[in-house]
Amino acid sequence: MVPGNFTRVTEFILTGVSDRPELQIPLFLIFLVIYGLTVAGNLGIITLTSVDSQLQTPMYFFLRHLAIINVSNSTVIAPKMLINILVKKKTTSYYECATQLGGFLLFIVSEVIMLAVMAYDRYVAICNPLLYMVVVSRKICLLLVSFTYLYGFSTAVVVSPCIFSVSYCSSNVINHFYCDIAPLLALSCSDTYLPETIVFISAATNLVLSMITVLVSYFNIVLSILRIRSSEGRKKAFSTCGSHMMAVAVFYGTMLFMYAQPQTNHSLDTDKMASVFYTLVIPMLNPLIYSLRNKDVKDALKKFMANPCSSCRSMQF
Repeated sequence: MVPGNFTRVTEFILTGVSDRPELQIPLFLIFLVIYGLTVAGNLGIITLTSVDSQLQTPMYFFLRHLAIINVSNSTVIAPKMLINILVKKKTTSYYECATQLGGFLLFIVSEVIMLAVMAYDRYVAICNPLLYMVVVSRKICLLLVSFTYLYGFSTAVVVSPCIFSVSYCSSNVINHFYCDIAPLLALSCSDTYLPETIVFISAATNLVLSMITVLVSYFNIVLSILRIRSSEGRKKAFSTCGSHMMAVAVFYGTMLFMYAQPQTNHSLDTDKMASVFYTLVIPMLNPLIYSLRNKDVKDALKKFMANPCSSCRSMQF
């Protein structure tokens, strides 16, 4: 293209999950239900782990913040997505798009780090139970959570401006339901090598380091469980980390598929389906995974439903 023919983009058009008119209402209802369950489930986890005296431990402190991250990430994506399904003009302004990408990066990176932190917490609890409340003290927990949010924020501050530092000219149709990295860079009329490289290094580094933490933690956890002589003891030890193992497997599997590959190998339609899973479905599944497989959470829920006021105690953690 001749530089004189460039038209500076001031807004983007989001194609959504599907452009087929007959699917818009069914998709709206499906995603509305998913988002509603996500908000209800994660707010439930936040409430229970805040008010129930039996859930004032480091493990549930981290679970509370995972729920905060999940509901925040879905809220960055879902409301705008639902609105665009119903309206004819599916636009988002340049700065609104940049803000959405920044919010998404903040919470998705925070989730990656939080899952690693939770794996470390389970490692200490099972492998060094006598030192658990010393090693994972309230001060350490606050430092780990603060680092999680700060690291996510730092990534968003670095990567998001990098994506919007390239030139967007003429074409403004994003083949996605939110402002994501790959479809945005696909629209650029300038060289995208630098931002693609930064995104790849950042995503790969975050995933590899967090996965190493998770794998090393669970390798030692498995060894410790195998040393337990009684089958009842092994079952009890495994039950404390089974939910987290399931959540980690689902999340990291999707993220590896999505980001740990060069941007040139991406199929935008395939990535769109993967994005639905980790931005909307996983945040909905996490409260179910942690509540249905966790006796303490189920007991706390029953007690809270029976008498909400009796569940409230002075917080110990």
